[in-house]
Amino acid sequence: MLYQLYEMNHAAFAPFRAAAQVTQAMLRNPMNPAAFTLPGRATAAAADVFESITRRYGKPSFDIDEVLVDGHPVAVTEQIVLRKPFGQLKYFKKDRTVMSAKTADMPRVLIVAPLSGHYATLLRGTVNAMLPEHDVFITDWRDARQVPVSEGKFGLEDYIDYVMDFLHVLGPNTHVVAVCQPGPAVLAATALMSEDNDPCTPATLTIMGSPIDPRKSPTIPNELATSRPLEWFKSHVITTVPLPHPGFTRRVYPGFLQLTGFMTMNLDRHIDAHRKLFDSLIQGDGDSTDGHRRFYDEYLSVLDLDAAFYLDTIEVIFQKFDLPNGTMMHRGRRVDPSKIRKTGLFTVEGENDDISGIGQTQAAHDICTGIPAKKKADYIQANVGHYGVFNGNRFRSEIQPRIRDFIRSFPTLGA
Repeated sequence: MLYQLYEMNHAAFAPFRAAAQVTQAMLRNPMNPAAFTLPGRATAAAADVFESITRRYGKPSFDIDEVLVDGHPVAVTEQIVLRKPFGQLKYFKKDRTVMSAKTADMPRVLIVAPLSGHYATLLRGTVNAMLPEHDVFITDWRDARQVPVSEGKFGLEDYIDYVMDFLHVLGPNTHVVAVCQPGPAVLAATALMSEDNDPCTPATLTIMGSPIDPRKSPTIPNELATSRPLEWFKSHVITTVPLPHPGFTRRVYPGFLQLTGFMTMNLDRHIDAHRKLFDSLIQGDGDSTDGHRRFYDEYLSVLDLDAAFYLDTIEVIFQKFDLPNGTMMHRGRRVDPSKIRKTGLFTVEGENDDISGIGQTQAAHDICTGIPAKKKADYIQANVGHYGVFNGNRFRSEIQPRIRDFIRSFPTLGA
């Protein structure tokens, strides 16, 4: 019923959005004298803000067509290496014909994007920063409302299987960067592969802003996950995908609920941002409005999570703390991080992270007891929140160079 109400609300606003678009077109037409008046600009700005906050945003594109390698522009094309029902492995292929032999031979990196409400394009800045010095792949997760129920459910164990499948496609000596939510799953996959002496086990594992042990420095999202029993989440936030979506009748945790939670955590900041957008539109400040649109076009684009994955994550990661407790299971098999011995481990946290508090990611070192100290590293970035751990100026100038140097200290698995 919840999803149906959301769809009805979206449809009810459709005429008003259309009216807002017409108003903008009329009041920004240079042939209209009102376009040059303060009331005209204010009305057009109000219509613009209304339309932007009531619109449904689709999946964004990465829009990475070119990067600079050693100061020279190199074309980039996206390729799908492996398609699966709930996600695909995407490759950012650089034009090697214009690259020297030295720059063409770059470390292969798999960036594992979070499946927590936003698309993998949220890591556009992460990919952009890594591309000049690495051969970059990313997990591109699908919106569960677009997956027919005939494809079955997608739980945390399936997520771990996907990570291992992607690593098997990429082959030995692949370096993995897990951003936020996937940290526990990627660590579990690495442990299972290590125990099996799998040649495709990651050469290094970088975990950033991740809930490896959410008991440390608990944040508002951590406390919310433990404030109610699992049955409450099943009955209050899980709903069914309505028609006409391909995933009709699939049980999901809808993206619009996740977005609502993120927005309310910093509601004053978002209200202030839209007030500034209104002022910038009146003043004709194109740079400010463009920056606002780029951020919110991404931030407001959300996807649904299969109910099995969402509930597994709540129970296993945030309520039972199975990974740090040593009780996490995968297909009837215990996940033992102490079996990881050859993979290098680098953890990164943000000083002001309000999603994964200080110590939650560092906890990976405590449970990966088989990794020698010389193969471990930890870094806390000052003056950044959760988003700044994997994006922005400090990521590009301070965090990414450290990831690069750590990766290059492990040219081959076991080195």
